[in-house]
Amino acid sequence: MQVNWNYIKGLLLIALVSFVFVFSSFRNRERRIEDIKVNFLGDNNLFMTEASVNKLLIQKVNSLSNMTKEILDLNELENVLKSNPMIKTAEVHLTVNGEVRADVLQRKPIARVSTNVSYYIDDEGTFMPLSTFHSARVPLVTGHVKKNKLEKVYKLAEKVFNDAFLKMHVVEIHQKENETFVLKTRAFDFEIWLGNLDNLEKKINNLKAFYQKAKKDNELTNYSIVNLQFDNQVVCTKK
Repeated sequence: MQVNWNYIKGLLLIALVSFVFVFSSFRNRERRIEDIKVNFLGDNNLFMTEASVNKLLIQKVNSLSNMTKEILDLNELENVLKSNPMIKTAEVHLTVNGEVRADVLQRKPIARVSTNVSYYIDDEGTFMPLSTFHSARVPLVTGHVKKNKLEKVYKLAEKVFNDAFLKMHVVEIHQKENETFVLKTRAFDFEIWLGNLDNLEKKINNLKAFYQKAKKDNELTNYSIVNLQFDNQVVCTKK
């Protein structure tokens, strides 16, 4: 009987490839975790450090060093990071050479509440603690502010943050006990009495029109109060 050497060679090649694949898979699963790399997405204002993120991960799994890739739960590590109030979202993946990489997106503060307690309000209206590593340059929120009732403060803070004119001038948002608002500016002595947040866009447009007119007439320093609470007009109180 004639031996089909090509057939035998083919079987041997398949067996060899299968062995290499199984061996490589086994070695890959047994590869030890070599290092952790943290990549912060977005701007460079870091409210956390790479070391603090590493600490979160290591505390959860005791020690990533010498841990095998097979037993590492990436979803668990992601959930650990996402549970931190400084972090908006996070993705953790593993490279072929045994390096854990964490892509971290921090929360973005738009206002800082400064009452009997201090904390940030982020761009989704969520509580965010202060950081020991970085202080955000955002307007202060003072007055009668409740941590579990931030909807109106957030609405106004978001408007200030996203409006170039307000963002340049407003340094403080004061909420009165009746939930009306007063704005204080960086450069001018007068207070801006905004009242409630009804017709907010219209009130802001009235403020901008007043500012342009008063600046042109060189009268910005003449007032102590600029009242926007009345329809279609700005009522000013002189010093």
